[in-house]
Amino acid sequence: MKKTPLFNLALLFVCILFVQLSVAQEYTRWSLPEEAKARLGEGSITDTAYSPDGAWIAVASSDIWLYDTHTGAEIVLHAEHPDDGVFSVAFSPNGQILASGHDDDHKIRLWEVETGQQKATLEGHRYWVNSLAFSPDGHTLASGYSSEIVLWDVETGQQMATLERHGFSIICSVAFSPDGQTLASGSTDDTIRLWDVSTGQLQATLKGHESPIHSLVFSPDGQTLASGSGSWGTILGDFTVRLWDVSTGQLQATLTGHGSLVHSVAFSPDGQTLASGSRDSTVRLWDVETGQPLAILREHTDWVYSVAFLPDGQTLASGSRDGTVLLWDTSPYINITLQSVDAGQPLATLVPEGRTDWVYSVAFSPDGKTLASGGMDKTVRLWDVETRQQMATLEGHTDWVHSVAFSPDGKTLASGSGDLTVRLWDVGTGQSLIPLEKSYGFSVAFSPDGKILASGSPSGTIQLWEVSTGQQMATLKGHRSDVYSVAFSPDGKILASGGAQDYTIRLWEVSTGQQMATLDLEGWPILSVAFSPDGQTLASGGSQLLLWDMDTSQILGILAIPEESYVYSVAFSPDGQLLASGGTGNDYGIRLWSADTGQLLAILEGHTEPVLSVAFSPDSQLLASASWDGTILLWDMSPYITPPTSTPTHIAEVSSQPVPTTSGLDPNFPNPFNASTQIAYRLATPGLVRLEIYNVLGQPVRTLANQFQLAGFYQVRWDARDQRGTPLAAGVYLTRLLHPDGAQTRWLLYLK
Repeated sequence: MKKTPLFNLALLFVCILFVQLSVAQEYTRWSLPEEAKARLGEGSITDTAYSPDGAWIAVASSDIWLYDTHTGAEIVLHAEHPDDGVFSVAFSPNGQILASGHDDDHKIRLWEVETGQQKATLEGHRYWVNSLAFSPDGHTLASGYSSEIVLWDVETGQQMATLERHGFSIICSVAFSPDGQTLASGSTDDTIRLWDVSTGQLQATLKGHESPIHSLVFSPDGQTLASGSGSWGTILGDFTVRLWDVSTGQLQATLTGHGSLVHSVAFSPDGQTLASGSRDSTVRLWDVETGQPLAILREHTDWVYSVAFLPDGQTLASGSRDGTVLLWDTSPYINITLQSVDAGQPLATLVPEGRTDWVYSVAFSPDGKTLASGGMDKTVRLWDVETRQQMATLEGHTDWVHSVAFSPDGKTLASGSGDLTVRLWDVGTGQSLIPLEKSYGFSVAFSPDGKILASGSPSGTIQLWEVSTGQQMATLKGHRSDVYSVAFSPDGKILASGGAQDYTIRLWEVSTGQQMATLDLEGWPILSVAFSPDGQTLASGGSQLLLWDMDTSQILGILAIPEESYVYSVAFSPDGQLLASGGTGNDYGIRLWSADTGQLLAILEGHTEPVLSVAFSPDSQLLASASWDGTILLWDMSPYITPPTSTPTHIAEVSSQPVPTTSGLDPNFPNPFNASTQIAYRLATPGLVRLEIYNVLGQPVRTLANQFQLAGFYQVRWDARDQRGTPLAAGVYLTRLLHPDGAQTRWLLYLK
């Protein structure tokens, strides 16, 4: 097992950058979900642990299995007795020692990772060892068993101290704070205790869980403690993850969603993401700052005993009783940090004549010359986009107009109201054509061919209408109540609907009226849905702003919105470059996002009340927004988009070679380098491109490209300096390319 230092260094570089297992180990990727990177397994798994450098993963089962995360090669550390199960494993901070806690003989074994040889046996426990944790300096090992916690001297193998008992309860978990001064323990008495390591004295008792605490972990900065709980052998219990302020002992947040005992919790290296594994066979990812769920990973078929992040912060290992360890790429779920951006100014403010009531909905005509709006004053209004003047007021509804939509040919306008009708209007004459009775219109949408109109209602049903006759074609049932939004896919084959109170997005096959899929947000209302122009992505707004992959029905990303906010409306620009969102919360700004990368481009401020609707003009040059403040604002989008026909002003040198057939990030040269290196990439599809350099902590240090680029071959020189031009320290860096066809990452080695 001995490796030269250079090989170890190279191995670490490759692990950090998501390199797949070698061809010889390709069997580990068979039948995996899209998010999973590899599958490892040897029998029922009770615990997993990554070495600090990410080079090894230890798997606790009947024996201990060590996997090389670069090659997938495995090494077995045999227990002394075949039935002597391994309950827990932990690496020392320097990665040289692996500790294992055993069942039948109640011993702790210390293994030398480099040779695979047993180094020492720690004896003294009377029962099985439930939990192990090394102090940050590696000198002390804490073990939890029965009602006691024992501190061991790693060098001598001698007991240093036994901490006060948790009454007659069982110690389920122990964890050291990053500074090594505090030890946390969780037990079956439903409490967490914080101990002073140097004195062995009890510092605090944290109460709030209503079930045993099975897992504990400190955040990297030591300020937050996460705990997971649950009851054995019951479907009832406190199956929560809780976040605690370490300095005060106060409960910060309770994360709910697991349906059974939470066996393990783990922070990402940057402390922004928390993973939890449960007896409900799922792994869940959480945003630590907001407490909101990021993703549910559902591939395991039995209890998930352990979760652990790789040092890159974007790879997660989960070990299960089903006999597998899955490696997941969590990068699509990492929350995009809300950032300060310049606010745009509106081009014009449209105020309905004589009214200051809420404006609920806006929509552009297909030629972009007319804007329709509906509001609390029970009218539909038509506006001349060029002159910004009101052209007509369409009257007939007897309650608020919640939604408006133009037919694809622009001749017909649909409006949905609280008066239990959807009305069709002749745009040219302003005359009402056909009122569609008993069709409460929270939302209306035309199919791309203009033959079908969909409307959502408070009863939870969706009605499909034949536009030419006004006859009802079908009623789609599945939501429990309040369908606030409906949207057709660009090809017209799929209808998406959002439920405000059943917290689901439902996808329907238009031709048959059958439900195809249910996207469950588990407690988060859906107020708006919108398809991207290519139909590959669905955006949903509510208490979260989510992007969904339509091929897999999985979350692509979560875009950060202010706390205690709701997104009432989302819309993609017709050219596919932008996503706009409007809502309420701590501010009333409209957020513009890059549809390709999820980057926040701008916050448009001008409304003084919540924004209820946003809509792009057909040429993507204008954005209209409607608000409770009774106004419609028009915004210039040209600063945020680049027409495909324009010449890109990229900093990269583009090659005159033919257009590539695939997009991707090529190896940089030279690598390693000591002054500068050339980073090459290719684009098969024109679009927004972002090329960034990260350090090994996952922190961005330099942006080399962030703009629209044409298809072609590109090269960018990086001089090992940060964004301010300051020379960086020698070491490992990552370059990540986000492009219209996906994303790639490679490692760079800078040597001075």
